[in-house]
Amino acid sequence: MSVQRKIIHIDCDCFFAAVEMRDQPAWRGIPLAVGGQPGQRGVIATCNYEARRFGVRSAMPSSLALRQCPQLLIVPPDFARYRAASQAVNAIYQRYTTLIEPLSLDEAYLDVSGQPHCQGSASLMAQAIRDAIRNEVGITASAGIAPNKFLAKIASDWRKPDGQFLVRPDEVADFVRVLPVEKIWGVGEVTATKLRQQGFYTCGDLQQLPLADMLRRFGKLGKTLYELSRGQDSRAVEPERERKSVSVEETYTRDLPDLASCEAELPGLLATLAQRLERTGSPRFRGLTVKIKFADFTQTTVECAGHSLDAANYRQLLHTGYARGGKAVRLLGVGVRLQEADPAMQQLELPLQHGRLPPG
Repeated sequence: MSVQRKIIHIDCDCFFAAVEMRDQPAWRGIPLAVGGQPGQRGVIATCNYEARRFGVRSAMPSSLALRQCPQLLIVPPDFARYRAASQAVNAIYQRYTTLIEPLSLDEAYLDVSGQPHCQGSASLMAQAIRDAIRNEVGITASAGIAPNKFLAKIASDWRKPDGQFLVRPDEVADFVRVLPVEKIWGVGEVTATKLRQQGFYTCGDLQQLPLADMLRRFGKLGKTLYELSRGQDSRAVEPERERKSVSVEETYTRDLPDLASCEAELPGLLATLAQRLERTGSPRFRGLTVKIKFADFTQTTVECAGHSLDAANYRQLLHTGYARGGKAVRLLGVGVRLQEADPAMQQLELPLQHGRLPPG
């Protein structure tokens, strides 16, 4: 018999802010954010729950965050301390499984299928891991437990902060049926809006379409929508995955009409890219990339050699790429090509979150 997959997704609660509050007890209970200062076009990396009650959120310009919450304390990030806390959390994971896939400094998938700890109960293992993080690292974490990665990640957000949620195999159908379409991995704000315009508000709505119709309507995304809307996800937890690039992109609800409007978006995109790179441990890179998707859905990618986030180089890449289409733009992206890592010095693979911004 095959072993039932048991996946835990651990997500540390407001991680950067939590480390700051741990180390500065006087900051507990007040609205706190980690990020850049307003005068330097700063962006909020993360904030505690007291700040979130005022509408402050990650990726918000610091100037806007202060308007939302004038008493907000914004402190600069200290990635050395965050990495140390992340390593301590990872050491706790290692007690329960070697199948660990880091997504960022503060979250990871764990495959605990067939593990003997806690009588084999994934829920008890998740609770034990969260207790150890609280007692040994001094911060809290939330957990989702499910038969696959897609559901585990959604479940970890269900009881935040400092909680956990279990989706049993026989509960999957009922759980996913009522999920909003925006909960589906890969469905952003623009795609979710288009789905709702076609009458698809929940996964249950999408389940009414056969696969052939999904592929006809949505192309390659159709297969993903078909499977995930049914709670199907066969992806394995991959501890040894090596990232070859880091990028960020933005799909605009209104097309950017010309090159000047595209240039105006570059500083914000580069700031977010800098945040993502710093959060991954500042990996070395060898190339710079710009991706453009035009209003007619044609797209192009331009790249050049480079070892620093030079705004002038990105501007030149943007000019080159824009000239290939010369029309309104619906998506812009910037990124870097990473150098091949020494196998003994693998970097964590991390998604977009936030950190120190370049000046300007």
